[in-house]
Amino acid sequence: MQKVERNMMEPIGEVHLEESRFRFAKGMSKLQSKIENLFLKKGYIFLIIGFLLGRALILAKLTPFSLPFFAAVYLIRKDRAPIALFGLVAGAATLTFTDAAFTFASVFLFLLLFKVTGKWIQNPMKVLPVYIFFTILIAKMLKALILSGNITMYEGMMTGVEAGLGLVLTFIFMQSIPLLTAGKRKQSLKTEEIVCLIIMLASVMTGTIGWTVYDLSVEHIMSRYLVLIFSFVAGATVGSTVGVVTGLIFSLANVSSFYHMSLLAFSGLLGGLLKEGKKPGVALGLFIATLLIGMYGEGGGALSQTLTESAAAVLLFFLTPQSLTSKIAKHIPGTAEYSAEQQQYMRKMRDVTAQRVVQFSNVFEALSKSFTTLQVQDETLETDRDMDYFLSNVTEKTCQTCFKKDHCWTRNFNTTYDYMSEIMQEMDQNSGAVPQKLSRDWDKHCTRSKKVMEIMQQQLTYYQANKKLKKQVQESRRLVADQLLGVSEVMGDFAKEIQRERENHSKQEEQILEALQDFGIHIEHVEIYSLEQGNVDIDMTIPYCQGHGECEKLIAPMLSDILKENIVVNSEECSTFPNGFCHVTFRSAKAFAVATGVAHAAKDGDLISGDSYSTIELSGGKYAIAISDGMGNGERAHSESRDTLLLLQQILQSGIEEKVAIKSVNSILSLRTTDEIFSTLDLVMIDLQNASARFLKIGSTPSFIKRGGKVMKVQASNLPMGILQEFEVDVVSEQLKAGDLLVMMSDGVFEGPKHVENYDLWMKRKIMELQTEDPQAIADLIMEEVIRSRDGSIEDDMTVVVAKIDHNIPKWASIPVTNYQKRA
Repeated sequence: MQKVERNMMEPIGEVHLEESRFRFAKGMSKLQSKIENLFLKKGYIFLIIGFLLGRALILAKLTPFSLPFFAAVYLIRKDRAPIALFGLVAGAATLTFTDAAFTFASVFLFLLLFKVTGKWIQNPMKVLPVYIFFTILIAKMLKALILSGNITMYEGMMTGVEAGLGLVLTFIFMQSIPLLTAGKRKQSLKTEEIVCLIIMLASVMTGTIGWTVYDLSVEHIMSRYLVLIFSFVAGATVGSTVGVVTGLIFSLANVSSFYHMSLLAFSGLLGGLLKEGKKPGVALGLFIATLLIGMYGEGGGALSQTLTESAAAVLLFFLTPQSLTSKIAKHIPGTAEYSAEQQQYMRKMRDVTAQRVVQFSNVFEALSKSFTTLQVQDETLETDRDMDYFLSNVTEKTCQTCFKKDHCWTRNFNTTYDYMSEIMQEMDQNSGAVPQKLSRDWDKHCTRSKKVMEIMQQQLTYYQANKKLKKQVQESRRLVADQLLGVSEVMGDFAKEIQRERENHSKQEEQILEALQDFGIHIEHVEIYSLEQGNVDIDMTIPYCQGHGECEKLIAPMLSDILKENIVVNSEECSTFPNGFCHVTFRSAKAFAVATGVAHAAKDGDLISGDSYSTIELSGGKYAIAISDGMGNGERAHSESRDTLLLLQQILQSGIEEKVAIKSVNSILSLRTTDEIFSTLDLVMIDLQNASARFLKIGSTPSFIKRGGKVMKVQASNLPMGILQEFEVDVVSEQLKAGDLLVMMSDGVFEGPKHVENYDLWMKRKIMELQTEDPQAIADLIMEEVIRSRDGSIEDDMTVVVAKIDHNIPKWASIPVTNYQKRA
C-alpha cells in the first residue's frame, strides 16, 4: 500500500519553462532572420515600396515618385531594378490603366536617354536628377499631346512642378535607398540621411491613402505608428521632426489632412519627452496630443474615430519587438544604443590595437632571449674551440715536419696537448713569459721546443686579437638584447595603458559637484577619469571666472581636502568672452618638488663651453638631472656633450630604463666615429613620489648631498662614454629627504681649486660653510669660490647644478569640506 502511495505522489512529468522560453526566442530569431533575408537580401522590399509609391499622389493628381525611385534603384542596385519596376507599374495600375502605361513609358524613355547619352557622362550619380527632370518634362508633355492634342498653361505649370518634385525626390531616394540594402548599411546616420529616410517612408505611406480597415484610415494609423517608433527610439527632437515631415507629405497628398500635421508633430514632441516612461509613456503622449488636437481640429472627423486610430497605432507599437527598435536606435546619433555601439566599436579597436602592441612586445622579448641564449651557448663552446684552432695552427707550422710527430701526437696525445695548453695560457696571462720549470719540462718533452714557443708567441697575438673581437661582439649582443628587452617592456606597458578603461565615477562626480556648489562655487560639469592615489585626473567646466584664479585658489584646495591628497591645476583653458566657459584639468601633485640652480662658464671666458647640462621631468613622476663633459674644449666638445644629452633625453622619455638608456648612448657614441672623442655623463634620477635617487656616473666627478650640518659624497667608478663597447654601469642609490641639497659639477669645478691636495675635503668644507639654501645662489657661490682660488682665471669648462628637494606644498591651503565621504 505504501509503495502504491509513493508511486501516486511521484510527479508524472515536468514543465521546463526556461527551455520553452529559449525555444520561443530561438524561433522568433529564426523568423526575423528569414524575413530580413526575404525582404532585404532578396530585394522584395523594393516590390512593396514600388507598389505604394506607384499609387502615391500629390495634390490628388501628380505622381512624381515612380521615376525617381526607379532611377535611384537602377543606379544603386541595378539587379533589383526589374522588381522595383514591376511594383511601380502594379501600383499605378490600381489608379488607372493610363497611369500604369505612363509609368512604364516614362521608365522606358529614361532608360533610352540614359543609354544614348551615357557614354559622354563620367559620373552618372551627379547628373541623375537632371535626367529625371527632363524625362518627366518630356513624358508629361507627350502625354498631354496624345490625350488632348494641346498643352494649356495650367498643364505646363503642373508639368514643371512635377518635374521639379522629381528632381528633389531623386536626391532623397539616392540618400535613402542605400539604407535599405543589407550590404551598405552604415553604423550611424547623418541628420540629412534621417530626414531623407523619413520623407521616403512618408511618401511610401501616401500610397495607403484611401485604404480603410473597419472605417479606420490606414494612413493615419501608419503615420502615428511611425511617429511613435521614432519618438521612442530617438526622443523629442527626432520625434517632432518625423511628425512635421510626415504630416507635411500627407497634407500635400490630401489638403483635407492638413490638421493632421499638427497632431503628428505634437504627438512626436510629447512622446519624445515622455520616453523615460518607456512604451507606455510614449503612447500616453500620443493620446494626449490626439485629445488636444482632435477636440478642435477642423475636418478631423469624430473624436472617437481619431482616438480609435491612435489606439490601433499604439497596439502596433506595443507589438513591435524590442530587437527592431534597438536595431534602429543603433544607427541614430544621440541614443543610448548608438553610444553603446560606438563604445563597443572603440573597445574592439582598442583591444585589437593593444593586442598588436602586445604581439610586437612579445616579438622583441623573443629576439632579446634569442640573443641572450646565443651568447650563453657561445661562451660555453668558444673557449675549447679557440684553443683547438690555436694549437692546430701551431702544430701545422712545427710538428708536421718533425720526425717525432707520431711519438708526441699518437702515443702521448694527452701529455703533449696539456703541455701546449698550459704554455699558451701562461703566455696569455703573463704577457708572453713562461715559468722556468714549465719551460724545462717542455724542453725535455719536445725536440723543437724553442721553435714551438716562438710560433706560439706569434700566434698568441692573433689569438688575443680574435678573442678581443669576439668579446666585443658578445658585448654588442648583450647590449642589443638589453635594448630589445627595454623596448619590449615599454610596449607592454603601453598595451596595458591602452586597455585601461575609464571607470564610471558618476556617484563621485555628483558628490564633488554638490560639495563645491554648497560652498557657493558654480560648476557646470565634472568628469572624473581616475581617482587612483597619486594619479587623480579630473576635468571641470566652470563659468568665466574673469581671471580671478578660482581654480587654483578655491577649487584645487577643496579637492585636496575632499580626496585627502594634494591636487593642483594641471592645465587651464579660459574663455575669451565673458559669457563663456573655462575648461580645467586637475591632477595629483607630486609628493616632492625639485628646484634647480645652474652656474656655468667656458674656458678662458669663451662663449662656447664643452659642458652641457639638462633637467628633464619624465613621465611616471621622475625628474632627471644630467651633466655631460665633452673631451677638450670648444665647439667639438660642446657638440659631443650636447649630442650625448639629447640622445639620453629622447631614450629616457620613451620609457626605457636608465641603465639600458646609458648603454645605448655609449654604443652609439663608440660606433659613430673613429676619432677619440669621449664624453662623461653625470645622471641622477629622482622619484618625486618618494624622493629616492639613482646616481649613474660615467667618468664623472663625485656629487655631494647636504643634509642639515652634514655633507655626503656620492661617487662611482665608470670609464667615460664612447671608449669601450664593453660597458657596465654602476648604479648608486640614495634616499633623499625634504630639505636636502644636491650639488653636481663637472671636473672643471671639482678639480678647479688651485693648491688643493684633497678636492673632496675642500668641496665638502665649502658646501658646509654655505649660509643660504637657494639653489641658484649656491651654484653661483661655488663657481665664484673656484674661480677666486685660481686668481680669477678659468682654465677649464665649468658647470655646477644644484637641486633642492622639498615637500610639494600648494600655494593655497586646503578648505575643509564637511559631510563628504571620500570616494564613497
